Amino acid sequence: MKKTLAALLYTGLVMLANPALADLTTAEAMREGDMKKLTFHSTAQPAGTAEFTTFDGTPMSLEAYKGKWVLLNFWATWCAPCRKEMPMLSDLQTEFGGDDFEVVTLATGRNPPPAMTAFFDEIGVDNLPLHRDPGSALAREMGVLGLPITVILNPEGAEVARLRGDADWASDNAKAILKTLIDDGAEG
Repeated sequence: MKKTLAALLYTGLVMLANPALADLTTAEAMREGDMKKLTFHSTAQPAGTAEFTTFDGTPMSLEAYKGKWVLLNFWATWCAPCRKEMPMLSDLQTEFGGDDFEVVTLATGRNPPPAMTAFFDEIGVDNLPLHRDPGSALAREMGVLGLPITVILNPEGAEVARLRGDADWASDNAKAILKTLIDDGAEG
């Protein structure tokens, strides 16, 4: 009993000292259904620094998104689960996208630009970026093994959570978790 009380007291003090940790702990405790696959890291992990390109070939890096929460989705045109979840990611961008949050999609590996636009056209997505990682440099650096992989980056640009495989990003639970992160992070 004393050990449990001490652990609770310690956790409470850590959260008071570090509000961002409290936000992650709250969000992690909310996971249900598909979101149980969303693994929160005990400490933020460095995100990759490798460059990728915009659709038109302009070099870019994750540094461009610092200052906001990012849901980074690695996908490919040949990935059936990606086709299923991409419209849900589009809905998240519509609902939450702005100064504090952005869904960033990154086609990794061989994804010819015409196939990428056809993919988005076929599933009715028009509000997500068609960024490309043709050599999979960022994907390799971030340990992406299999697709889709979705990572959540905090406003400092560090990875705080990762989900392997597809998920129901349109679920009330997924939205509540993201809203907790965005709202608490915006206040902090």
